[in-house]
Amino acid sequence: MAYSAKVMEHFAHPRNVGEMTDYSGVGEVGNPKCGDIMRMYIKVENNIITDVSFMTFGCGAAIATSSMATELIKGKSIDDALKLTNKAVMEALDGLPAVKIHCSVLAEQAIKAAVSDYYRRQGIDPVPIVGELEDCEACELDLQ
Repeated sequence: MAYSAKVMEHFAHPRNVGEMTDYSGVGEVGNPKCGDIMRMYIKVENNIITDVSFMTFGCGAAIATSSMATELIKGKSIDDALKLTNKAVMEALDGLPAVKIHCSVLAEQAIKAAVSDYYRRQGIDPVPIVGELEDCEACELDLQ
């Protein structure tokens, strides 16, 4: 299984890693079948994600996708962050091996979970905006 130089760089030197205490929203996603758990923190001011960090327990690809996802949403509006797809995360990392695609799915879901928590804290039902959070079906497919 070969990883791109960008995946290796984000694994060895992850960006925006660590726990955030003054967050506006936090979301945790994971799948016990694959063993990857991601927690994403966002700080929102005037509908802009001004800061973001993550804590990930998992493989190198999980750490790299978390790191890249934070880089891709930092400074963006909530609407733009919700448009980030796992495919965009994979492309930004110059690809992932097929058995690690679920890591990019978890990164996308972690962002959605953090935004959902942000809306709940504002007294807003997140489902009409964010949608229902999904389980990582790719994990189930990869491990069958």
